[in-house]
Amino acid sequence: MTAVEQHPRHRLDELLQNPVRFSIVAALDRASTLSFKEVRDAVEITDSALSKQVSLLEGAGYLAVGKSFAGKMPRTSLTLTKQGRTAWNAHLATLREIAGLE
Repeated sequence: MTAVEQHPRHRLDELLQNPVRFSIVAALDRASTLSFKEVRDAVEITDSALSKQVSLLEGAGYLAVGKSFAGKMPRTSLTLTKQGRTAWNAHLATLREIAGLE
């Protein structure tokens, strides 16, 4: 690495460096769309903690939040967007580069 090159860590996505957001996006990458409950259970966090992280990821354009009803019961679905998938893949590639796996 020359003095001009920056360490790959500078290319890591700040939003995805948080372990909870990393886990949410990882779950959605594998499944494409999951219910709020499925993500909550997979990541093992509370509804309010998931809601906060989902808001941040949705605001960044990384996920889309769908709302529907099953009878009178509200249903929330989470889907990784194209922008989110691109950010996820770039983040993983950078982690692999740092680990010497690329």
